[in-house]
Order: sequence, then structure tokens, then C-alpha cells
Amino acid sequence: MSRTVRVGVFQMRMAQDAGTNLKRAVDFIHKAADQGADIVATPELFTSLYFCQREDAAYFDLAEPIPGSSTEALGRVARERGITIVGSLFEKRAAGLFHNTAVVMDKRGEMVGKYRKMHIPDDPNYYEKFYFTPGDLGFQSFRTEKANVGTLVCWDQWYPEGARLTAMKGAEVIFYPTAIGAHAREPEGAPHRQRDAWETIQRSHAIANGVFVAVANRIGVEEEMRFWGNSFICDPLGQILAKGSQDKEEVLVAECDLGEIDRTREGWPFFRDRRIDAYAPITQRFLD
Repeated sequence: MSRTVRVGVFQMRMAQDAGTNLKRAVDFIHKAADQGADIVATPELFTSLYFCQREDAAYFDLAEPIPGSSTEALGRVARERGITIVGSLFEKRAAGLFHNTAVVMDKRGEMVGKYRKMHIPDDPNYYEKFYFTPGDLGFQSFRTEKANVGTLVCWDQWYPEGARLTAMKGAEVIFYPTAIGAHAREPEGAPHRQRDAWETIQRSHAIANGVFVAVANRIGVEEEMRFWGNSFICDPLGQILAKGSQDKEEVLVAECDLGEIDRTREGWPFFRDRRIDAYAPITQRFLD
């Protein structure tokens, strides 16, 4: 039996002011709902500029409790439009304890799930280890009216283990709120190659796990980073259903037939043929 869900993501430029960003994100969510979206995801850390380009304790003031004012705002629009929202926030859990967190707000405006980013980068212009404690909630799937929703965040995109475990938890659509781009002074051609690799790895997660994948990236230049947009939604065969541009604010909505998950997994039964008896070494750091 066909069971469809209209999945939406949007890409936007961020401003200095959190209130402005929240208001504009809500406007984009309304636009996605106007296009029939049942579930809408924001880019990563959408209420602020991407502050992790430097280590500065003043930026801890950007963090907020969850639940808090942003979840209240997202819950309100979710309730008004009867949709589910995946929102990416800078969580203040306690004094000196912060997470990069995705929340899932259902159509009643209630928070049905929270995921804390598991893989935390520490690279030039991505000094996230200074700000975020690695997630301690594990990989999860949250039941919503239209679909089982998995949430991973940005750097999690590169890890097949995270996608696999999220799918094994029952996720039918894996959302990746994202803030990724290239240094504005990257050599010619390098950003294009990196962007292709970024898209390819996520499409491969869809294929390997027989799930839909939806990616919401930011755009624009912030300090030394040029965020490359290219948000997309793909099906369980990795086929692109909707894709954004490199530099325009856009809303993407795609109809996803969840029946494709069963059909794909029946044709390519990767879960059946997994050699779980042979995978114990994967829990080691490296096999010397």
C-alpha cells in the first residue's frame, strides 16, 4: 500500500540577530507548508551566524535551554500548520555544558524527540569541540503522524555507522540539518570536489539503508566560509527528488512514497545479508 509524505527543507542566509533568523525561518516553514510539506527541516544552528569559525567564550551566550523560546516558536508554527518540524539549536544543558541539538516538534506543537550531535569536528573554521559536548542520547528514530523521522546533524553526514543505526531504529526519513561550505580562499575546483563528495556520501546512506534522506544547508558568506547550499532530498535508491542551488534562498518539497522502502529492501536485502557475527571489530578505534 502506498503511504506518502511530503518532505520539505529550506536553505537560507543567516543574520547577526537571533530574532531575525527565527522569524525568517518561520516564514520559510510557512512557505514549505503552503507547498504541502508534512515535515520541514531547518539548516544547522539556524538562529545565528556559524560562530564555530573561532573559539570565543562569548558565543556561549547564544545557547538556549531546550525546551525554550525557539522550541516554543517552532511548536507554535507546527501546531498552526499541522506539520512536523525538525529544528537545529544550540542547547544549553547546564552551566558549562552545551550540545548541538536537533528537536522534532509534532503537529500538536509538542517536542516528541531530541537528538544531540554525536560526531563533533575540530577543523579549521569548524572548531566545534570548543563548544559542543558529544551527544549522549544515541541514534534515534521518532514516530510522527506521517513518518518515522531520524535526525543526524552535519558532521554526522560522513559516518555510515550513524545512518545505519538510525535506520535500524526504524527511521524512514533521515534529516541532516547542515552548515557546510568551503573556505573562501580554497583553490579553484576544490569546493566543487568537496561538494560532490558530500552529496555522494549522503546519497550512499540512502542506498545502503533503503531510506529517504533530506539535507538542509545554509548559504552565503560568513567571515571566511562560503556555504554552498545544494540542499537536497533523495529516495532509497539515491535518486535526487529535489535540489537547491548554490547561492539562493529556496524551499524544496518532494513527495516521498514510503512504500519504496519496502520495495527497495526486498530487491536489495542489505539488512538480511548483514554479517552481524563478523562486525565486532567495528567498535575498535583502528585495527593495528
